[in-house]
This record gives sequence, C-alpha cells and structure tokens, in this order.
Amino acid sequence: MTQIVARPVAIVIGGSLGGLFAANMLVRNGWDVDVFERVPDELAGRGAGIVTHPELFKALEIAGVSFDGSIGVDVQSRVTLAHDGAVVSERMLPQTLTAWSKMYHVLRAALPDASYHSGLAVSAVEDGPKHATVTLDDGTVRHADIVVAADGFRSTTRARLLPEVKLEYAGYVAWRGLVDELALAQATRDALFGKFAFCLPPREQILGYPVAGQGNSTREGERRYNFVWYRATSEDSQLPDLLTDASGKRWDGGIPPTLIRPEVLTDMEEAAMSLLAPQFAEVVRKAKQPLFQPIYDLEVQQMAFGRIALLGDAAFVARPHCGMGVTKASGDAMALVAALSRETDVRRALAAYSDVRTPIGKAIVQHARHLGAYMQAQLRSDTERQMAERYRTPEAVMRETAVPIRSFAG
Repeated sequence: MTQIVARPVAIVIGGSLGGLFAANMLVRNGWDVDVFERVPDELAGRGAGIVTHPELFKALEIAGVSFDGSIGVDVQSRVTLAHDGAVVSERMLPQTLTAWSKMYHVLRAALPDASYHSGLAVSAVEDGPKHATVTLDDGTVRHADIVVAADGFRSTTRARLLPEVKLEYAGYVAWRGLVDELALAQATRDALFGKFAFCLPPREQILGYPVAGQGNSTREGERRYNFVWYRATSEDSQLPDLLTDASGKRWDGGIPPTLIRPEVLTDMEEAAMSLLAPQFAEVVRKAKQPLFQPIYDLEVQQMAFGRIALLGDAAFVARPHCGMGVTKASGDAMALVAALSRETDVRRALAAYSDVRTPIGKAIVQHARHLGAYMQAQLRSDTERQMAERYRTPEAVMRETAVPIRSFAG
C-alpha cells in the first residue's frame, strides 16, 4: 500500500508582490500555501512604476510566471534635462520598466485562488517546536511548518518579533504620480517616452519613465508616464502639515491620496512650474491623483526566528533610489525556497536563508542611503549641502540610480 506523505504547510502574511513571489515559488516546490492579506479589496490598482533587473526576471521564471515583452516598456537611454528643458547629459542604458499593477496581475494570476485570502488580518504569530501558530483577527487559529512575513514596511510581524527596531525618517518625501501618454503634449512625449529621464533642480531631484497604461497595455499611445519627485521636508513642521487632511486629522502612517488638501497639491504644482524642466512640470501638473510618501529606511540583524521568516520590506526598508524594492523581495523568495530545498529541517533552512540575505539587505539599505545623502543634506548645514552637491552630477545620478548592483547577487 502506498504511503501518502503530507505536504509541508506554509502561511504567508501579506498578499502584495513579495508575498506572491514567495507563495508561487513555495507552491511550485510542493508546499501547501495560504496567503493572508488584510486588505479586502484587489491590490492591483495600487502602486506605480517598477524598475526591473535581471534577478527579477529570474524570479518570475522560478515562480512559474509566464511573461513576454508586454511585461513592461523598454527604454534605451537615460537623459538629464536642464531647467529650460534642454538635454544636459545622455547615457545609453537599455532597461525594461513595468507597473506595479502589471507585476501584481501576473503573480496573482499564477497563484491558485484557493491559496489567497483577502480581508483577513493576522493578530498573532508564535513559533513552536512542532509548528508555528498564526491567529487571525476573527479568532481562527492556523498551524504551519513555516510562516513567511511579507507584510510590508510597517510589518506588524516584525514589530512583534523586534519591537526595538523602528523606521527612521530620511528627511524628505517622494511625490509620485502617473499621467496618460496622450494627455501630454507631443513635444513632451517626444522628450520623455523611450527614455529614463532626470531633472536636478537645486536641493531636489525628479525622475520619470514610461510604464504600462490602462488595462496594463504597453502599446504606444496607451502607456503612462510615472514620476518620482524627491523634496526635502522637515519632520517637525513641514511633514505634519502635509499629513494633515482638511478636517484636521493627521495621518502619521501616510495620508490617502484623496485626502491630500487642495492647497498642498496647488503648492506642489506651482513648485513644479518654477523648479522643473517644462516637460516634467507638465507631467506633474497632469497627473490624475498624485500622492506623496515620506521616505524611511530600516534594517534588521536577522531575518529568521525559528519557523518564522521575514521577507522583503518586512525585513529591510531601503530608500527607493536603488529601484531594488521588488527585486530585493523576489531575491529573498528565491533564497528562501533554495534553503528549504537543501535542508529538511526548516529551522536550519530558515537560519541559512537569514545568513545569506541579511548581509544583502544591509548592503542595499546602505547603498540607498548613499544615493539619498544629497536630499538628506538639504535640511542640514551649508557645508553639508555643499559637500553633498559634489556627488550630484548628472553623470553620477544616471550611472547609479536604479541599476543592477552586481555585488548583491546572492
């Protein structure tokens, strides 16, 4: 009589991109997987642009995701624009840029529906000698061989395991937005589409690139342009004001885009008109629902706690200058599955995973701090600002921003 061997069980906390990478890879390696996502709605409409790297495409293949050229929009070069819109510098660098919603769609479609549970928040996670225990907000208790915490940069799992580790505000915010390709003037489309573009006004930085549009279309005329605009913002006065809605409520965890006060948006648009190249000023002005995110970073000393593993932004929060957030999460997922494949004892496997990925996470955070040092210096002394300015040439910014970092390959 054939003996039936029970499949190992994994619970993934968080159903965004990192959780979906881990879940898909585990399913394809013989695990029973349940993903618990606290948000009840479809996540596909959230987020903006993503810079791809070779490691990300490798992770998609391992996750069993089929993709083709429609995964993103190809650009051939990088360009820095002056205040008057003229080209200051250009650098050949082919890349593929995709949209968060496109990546979510392909990863979610690859995962069996029975494995994904929306609107279920986790209230407690405990390690144990025979299994880990997860308690949901509705009181349901679930057991698993491993728990993967992929619940984002404000991870409640990390907060329970490492209460002393806190997010650190970097001293600036990132305004983000998307604008439909055909909403832009022809001259602006000619200047920006097909390129990864930068503009470096005094004390600030903006970058942008084309991504998929409505319905995840990457066809010419149906794409969107994604921008990220870094602006120094003091923590004691300016940031609280930005995070306060018209009713006077302050959203310390991040204000919903629809609640940003009209006068805040007006100030942002006026600043764009006066500070940015006209092409970028038009992009900012025509963005449908701009939003801003305070920039934080965070690092941990370990990523495994018995049968519980941290993954992606739940472990390391890097400033976005590297363009490595999603790639870092996918790399974590690959390393996690590889460790579980090599080692039958899951505690030892997760410890090995932590040993491999913790130094990589620290290196990415440090590199992102280096790239963001100029913005951080704007709230400090004149001497610090002048020193930071020396490393902010168009050539340096184009060379180092959102590029594959070979030394991080694990």
